[in-house]
Amino acid sequence: TLVNLVVSHLVQAIRGKDSCFSSVALQSAGSYYERVKISEPNEFDIMLVMPVARIQLDEADDTGAFYYVSFKRSPKEKGWLKFLEEDGKLSAFKMLQVLREIIKQEVKNIKDVEVTVARKKVGCPAITLQIKNPPSEISVDIILTLEAQQSWPLSTQGGLKIEQWLGTKVRRDLRFRSLYLVAKQNKREKVLRGNTWRLSFSHIEKDVIKNHGNSKTCCESNGPKCCRKGCLKLLKYLLEQLKMKHPKELEKFCSYHVKTAFLHSCVTWPNDSDWHLGDLDHCFQQCLGFFVDCLQKSQLTHFFIPQYNLLSLEDKARHHFLSRKICHELNNGFPVFHE
Repeated sequence: TLVNLVVSHLVQAIRGKDSCFSSVALQSAGSYYERVKISEPNEFDIMLVMPVARIQLDEADDTGAFYYVSFKRSPKEKGWLKFLEEDGKLSAFKMLQVLREIIKQEVKNIKDVEVTVARKKVGCPAITLQIKNPPSEISVDIILTLEAQQSWPLSTQGGLKIEQWLGTKVRRDLRFRSLYLVAKQNKREKVLRGNTWRLSFSHIEKDVIKNHGNSKTCCESNGPKCCRKGCLKLLKYLLEQLKMKHPKELEKFCSYHVKTAFLHSCVTWPNDSDWHLGDLDHCFQQCLGFFVDCLQKSQLTHFFIPQYNLLSLEDKARHHFLSRKICHELNNGFPVFHE
């Protein structure tokens, strides 16, 4: 309730402050909204979605995930021009700068709640709000997102391999959904200009996790229940706990790594009968085994972009460190859960 109050206040203000932002809409993302959060709901991800028309995407590297965005025609709304680089590329950096300023000014006008904007973290595209909620604090990441009604780039062609799991028709329908791009610095750029955008499929992931059954009645009120979400919760929780114990060694890992491993596991074991509610323990260990295997090979394929490996090869030592820690947990009855 508190988060909704603050965020809807900000969205109203953002729409009124700059004509480019007049049609922004809110979309929730992340584990709280996928109903897979285990610990206190103290972190929220909110996508601030801006519709854009007729954009051209040029690959920024060989991952197939990062793009430069430019307009195919000069936009009707002239306010966009201030966000373009000399070469016509849409600058994520410039847009975030304006957005951050509006938000910083506006939080001062929010009554009855103490809200601050966190300092900018290097390479982190989100604008983070801190909301005082005694005795604790809630943090809200606002992520600037472009939404384009156009077909997905070529790099996604062989991804989302859900035919055996959710069916060919579901896959086709999902691929007709809008394309999302989030403002995200590409670390491989020679000159870090901050004008790259990364494909985002969080709206599709949310959908797939919600409608996860091989049969259409899985987990419906009177249908059979499965343990898929339970597995994802435990995977996320395990990584969270291990990161708290080893912050330095595991800083490069995030919940997206385990979520991706989980989605691949759903494809590997596509039937609802592979995920009986009573088999949570076995299924969780199976998912973990899959993830450990990825860590040992330093190869975790992006679920939607098959050419993109989420585990960069220069971090092999970190991958092996995490795989050792997970194996220790597996072999000792998960002591970290009881601490």
